[in-house]
Amino acid sequence: MYAKSGSLVDARKVFDHMEQRDNLSWNTIIAAYRRHGYPQETVTLFHHMQQTVLQPDRFTFATVLPTFAKMGALEQGMNIHQRIKDKGILSDVVVATALVDMYAKCGKIDKASELFDRMPERNVFSWNAIIAGYTQNGFVEKTLETFRQMQFAGVKPDPATFASILPACAKMGALEQGIDIHRSIKDRSILSDIVVATALVDMYAKCGSVDKARELFDKMTRRNVISWNVMIGGYAQNGFVEKALETFKQMQLAGVMPDSATFASVLPACAKMGALEQGVDIHQSIMEGGLLSNLIVGNALVDMYAKCGSIDKAHELFDKLPQKNVVSWNAMIAGYAQNGYVEKALETFNRMQMACVKPNSTTFASILPACAKMGALEQGMDIHQCIMERGFLSDIRVGNALVDMYAKCGSIDKARELFDKMPQKNVVSWNVMIAGYAQNGLCKDALKIFELIEHSGTYPDTVSFACVLCACSHAGLVNEGCTFFNHMSDPYCITPTVDHYVCMVDLLARAGYLEDCLNFIIKMPLKPVVGLWMSFLGACRAHMNIGLGVFTALLLLDLDPENAATYVLLSNNYAKAGRWSEVQIVRRLMKDKGIKKIPGCSWIEGHKTVHVFCVGDRSHPQTQEIYAKLEKLDWEMKAAGYFPDSRHLLNDVEEEEKELFLCYHSEKLAIAFGLLNTPLGSAIRVVKNLRICADCHIATKFISKIVGREIIVRDANRFHHFKEGECSCGDYW
Repeated sequence: MYAKSGSLVDARKVFDHMEQRDNLSWNTIIAAYRRHGYPQETVTLFHHMQQTVLQPDRFTFATVLPTFAKMGALEQGMNIHQRIKDKGILSDVVVATALVDMYAKCGKIDKASELFDRMPERNVFSWNAIIAGYTQNGFVEKTLETFRQMQFAGVKPDPATFASILPACAKMGALEQGIDIHRSIKDRSILSDIVVATALVDMYAKCGSVDKARELFDKMTRRNVISWNVMIGGYAQNGFVEKALETFKQMQLAGVMPDSATFASVLPACAKMGALEQGVDIHQSIMEGGLLSNLIVGNALVDMYAKCGSIDKAHELFDKLPQKNVVSWNAMIAGYAQNGYVEKALETFNRMQMACVKPNSTTFASILPACAKMGALEQGMDIHQCIMERGFLSDIRVGNALVDMYAKCGSIDKARELFDKMPQKNVVSWNVMIAGYAQNGLCKDALKIFELIEHSGTYPDTVSFACVLCACSHAGLVNEGCTFFNHMSDPYCITPTVDHYVCMVDLLARAGYLEDCLNFIIKMPLKPVVGLWMSFLGACRAHMNIGLGVFTALLLLDLDPENAATYVLLSNNYAKAGRWSEVQIVRRLMKDKGIKKIPGCSWIEGHKTVHVFCVGDRSHPQTQEIYAKLEKLDWEMKAAGYFPDSRHLLNDVEEEEKELFLCYHSEKLAIAFGLLNTPLGSAIRVVKNLRICADCHIATKFISKIVGREIIVRDANRFHHFKEGECSCGDYW
C-alpha cells in the first residue's frame, strides 16, 4: 500500500520489519524504488534478493530490466537474459518485452529486433518497445515501417506509440505521414494526452509547418515546460527568431519556470539576431535559476556572446566552464573565427587537442575557414591529415571546407583533386569550386564548373551566379557575364540581389564601359549600396575618368562619410591626374574628421606560425636580414629593367622618397621573409588585407623571375600567381 501511494520511506520501514519475505514483497519494494527513480537502490535490492533462498521470478526480471536499460548496464542485462533462458520463461510476453526494451536502450537494436521477431506473442507494449528503440537509435525509417506492421497486425496504438512514432516523422521531415498520424490520434480521442500533443507540436515544427504547430500549441489545455520548449525551439530552428523570443516572454508571463532546455533553445535565437541585450537578460535569469553550471546552458551562452560579437565575454565564460566538451570548444573556435580572430581560433584548436578532446565534423568545419582566411596552408594540411585519421573526409561540410581552404591558400589543383573525390556534392560544393577558380584567375575553368552543375542533378542558386559573375569580372568577360545575369530570371527563376548587381557593375566598369555601367546603375530596380559605388569609383580611377570619379566619390561621401576607402580612392583619382592641391584638401579633410586609412598588412606562414608585416615594419626578429634581402632584390630588379611605379602614391614628394616608401610595402617584406625561410624551389604564399598596388605587382613579377620561384599573393580581391615574370591576372585587376 505504502509503495503504491508514494510513501517510499514508510514502505521501506514496513519491508525491513517483515519477519518473512516472499517474492511478492521483494518484487513490490524493488518496483517501488524503480518507480521513484532510484536505479542504484533498485539494483542493490535485486542483488540482496538473490542472496536469500528465494529465486527471482518473471515479475522480478520484468521489474529490474527497465532499470538496467535506464543505466545502460548492458552486461548485467545480458546476464539476466541468460538466466531467463535457463528458467525457460523467455516466451513470457512481459519478460520478453522488457528484454527488447533493455537491448534497444543499451544501443543493441539488432539484438532487440531479433528478440522481437522471435516473440510468439506480442502486445501493444512489445510493439512500443521496438518502435521506441528504432527511434532512439536513429533508425527512423524502420520506426515508420514497424508502425505500419503493428497496424497490419491489428494492434491498436496507444499514447506511448504515438509519442515514439511522431519524433521519427519529425526527424525525417515526413510531414505527410505525420498528418496521417495526427488524423489517427484525433480518431482515438487521445489528443488531450500532453505527451502526445507535445510530440505533435514538435513534429509540425520540425517539418517546417510552424503555423500548424502554433495552432495546436494554442489549443492545448495544459502546457508544461516541455511544451513551451518545443514551441520556442520550433520557431528558432525555422528561422523565426523574433517569434522564439516572444514565446519565451509569454512562457515567463504564464508563470512557467524555464529549464536548461528552454535556455538552450532561446539563446541560439538571440545569437542569430545579434540580440546581445536580451541575451544578457537571459544570462541573468540563468544565474538566478542556478543553471550556470549546466554544460548545455554554458555552451549556449558562450555561443551567444561570440555570435553577438562580445568575444571577450564568451572567452571569460568559456574559461569558467566547470567542464568542457567538444561543443564548448567548437563554440569558442567558431566564435574566434567568425569575429576575425583567426590566430586565436587556431590557438584554441591546438589547446583543444592538448586537452585530449577529440574534434568532430563541426570542429573541422569551423577551423578550416580560419586557415583559409590566413592562408595558413601548412596548418590546413595538418588538419587535413587529422580529418583523414578521424574518418570525417566523407562529411560533406568538412569536404566543402577543405576544398575552400586549399583554394583560398592558392593550392587550386589540390582543391580540385579533393572536389573530384567527394563522394557526394551539394550546391555549396560547386559554389566553392567556382569561387576558387575565380579567385585564382582561372575564370574559364570557373565557367566550365558552372556548366557541369546541372549535369550533376544540382541546380545553381543565388551564390552560384554571384561566383560565376565574379569570375567573368576578373577576366573581363563582359558578354558572358551579361548572359549569365540574364539567365538568372530565365530559365532559373532567380531574382537578382544587390550582390549580383555589384558584380555586374564591377564587370562593366572594370572593362571600361563606364557610361554603360552608370546607365545600368540608374535603371537597376534596387537601391545602389556603398559597395556598388566603390567598385565604380575604383574603375574610374583605373580608367583615368577623373570627372566621373569625383562625382562618384562626392556621392559616396554623402552616403558613408566615415568610410576611409572613399577618401583614399578620391585622393588616388586626383593624384593620378597630378592635381596635388586637391589631394592635400582630401587629406586635410580626413585629418579634420579623424578618419585614418586602413594600414596595409600582409601575412605569411613560416614553420607553422603566421608572421604579420605592416608597411615599413621593423618589429620582426629578422628585420635586419629582411631589409638586406630587399635591398639586394631592389638592385637586381633595377638591373633587370624594373622602374618603381609611384604614380598612385598620395604624397607630392621627391621621386627618391617615393621609391623608398614603395620598397617597404608589407607584401614585399613578407616575400623577403618567405625567401629567407622557405625551402628553395617551393612556392611563397602571401595574404594581404588590401588590394595589391601597381608597383608591388610589377616588382613581384620581377622577383619571381629573378629567384625562379612561384609567388602567390592573395589580396582583398583575388589571387595573383606570379611565375617567370608573369602574373595569372594578365595585369587585369
